[in-house]
Amino acid sequence: MEFLHQQLAQVQRHLAFVAVDPIDWKTYVQAFSWGVCLFESYLLLRQYPLYSKKTPPPVLADHFTQEVFDKSQTYGKDKAKFSLFAGLYKQAIDSAFLHYGIYAWAWEVGGNLISKFGYGSEYEITQSIAFCCVLFFVSSIPSLPLSIYQTFVLEERHGFNKTTLGLFMADMVKGWAIGLVIGAPFLSAFLYVFKWAGDRFVPWLMGFLLAFQISMVIIYPTIIQPLFNKLSPLEEGELRNRIESLASKLKFPLTHLYEIDGSKRSSHSNAYFFGLPWSKHIVIFDTLIKESKPEEVEAVLAHELGHWYYMHPTKLLLVSQVHIFSILALFPAFMYAPPVLRSFDFPKHIAAQPPTIIAFLMFQMILTPLEAIVGIGMNAVSRRFEYQADQFACELGEKVKLVNPTEKTADMDDMGDRLGRALIQLHVKNLSTVWVDWLLVVFFLSFKWNLVRLITISQILCIPSFSPDVD
Repeated sequence: MEFLHQQLAQVQRHLAFVAVDPIDWKTYVQAFSWGVCLFESYLLLRQYPLYSKKTPPPVLADHFTQEVFDKSQTYGKDKAKFSLFAGLYKQAIDSAFLHYGIYAWAWEVGGNLISKFGYGSEYEITQSIAFCCVLFFVSSIPSLPLSIYQTFVLEERHGFNKTTLGLFMADMVKGWAIGLVIGAPFLSAFLYVFKWAGDRFVPWLMGFLLAFQISMVIIYPTIIQPLFNKLSPLEEGELRNRIESLASKLKFPLTHLYEIDGSKRSSHSNAYFFGLPWSKHIVIFDTLIKESKPEEVEAVLAHELGHWYYMHPTKLLLVSQVHIFSILALFPAFMYAPPVLRSFDFPKHIAAQPPTIIAFLMFQMILTPLEAIVGIGMNAVSRRFEYQADQFACELGEKVKLVNPTEKTADMDDMGDRLGRALIQLHVKNLSTVWVDWLLVVFFLSFKWNLVRLITISQILCIPSFSPDVD
């Protein structure tokens, strides 16, 4: 432990200039955040002409009718226009917050609020909670019209929205309440670790954050999600038998198998698993069950079990720990740096003794360019994991043999074919984008990962319509 603290101290010596040099951090953050936003807008503009194509890629030509493809292109075009506007709008709001000193104002308002209950500025953690609440509500108001438009105009126009106005409002209020109930204790503990551990907070805070992440793996699906969706045991039948048999053959520690009423809000489909290493729970959206045959849903679950087999959640957790450690290792230099807070319009008496939450928030903004690079790397890792999970489903019989050499796997020989059909069908049903600019793939995995997986499946299965030139 002492060696770790020595190395961290060495890092701080290299960053000692932060506490004394009057760097214009606000202009730096404005420039880089706008740079990232404009680059994202450029990627969307590169993508936009592809929505004018009249036919799908050859690999998908046999699976789209002209009518469905036209709807897909229109949906993609509408989403792209919305994303372009939303990105620029949100960046303009964030920029205005910085320019007009909203963060300093929110800290002052937070102090005034707690003073009404007899608490002074010496109650830093209490004021930090009030500050976060003020900042959250102030930042939520401008983004509310975007959420309303996306749900009740964009998704409604293309037949995906199932959310009523009452449900939308209830979800919003529940989200705020959950944020307060969980966020306030978390923030209190987070800031207390700083105060308790002093300059040696890094390993202790790492331990706290790891414990919180693991606890949320249990709390979210078992306590929070049921507040929004109903989870019911999957009814007896072919699908349940298939999934339980698959889990047994792979020695997947399946404890519960749920169906969730995803159709309550949207007609999009999904499936996932959660839980601790010795107890896993599988959740399948009712829309997926309705739109796919049992053998195809089984194949989708085989993909999800591939993530478990290769320990992808654990690996992502480890990567996140390295990321968090890197951030915390750099933070002490900014934690006691009055010039940083002065640059963001905080008064001298606040900057002289920077509140931890303020220093950390400003530090996060300063990391904007670094976080953009980290995001690209995480997209690449996630994309590779998706490939591996697809490959696992296609080679399921071989994997089962490794786990249970005596198991019969003849019925798994076509698992890759089933997964390919299921993914293509979901792609068609969801009107997913089928023509995607290559640069967008590199920077935004979520825009294209389904299509990338479809092409991967096609390559593995040698589907006749697949052309190696389609990329």
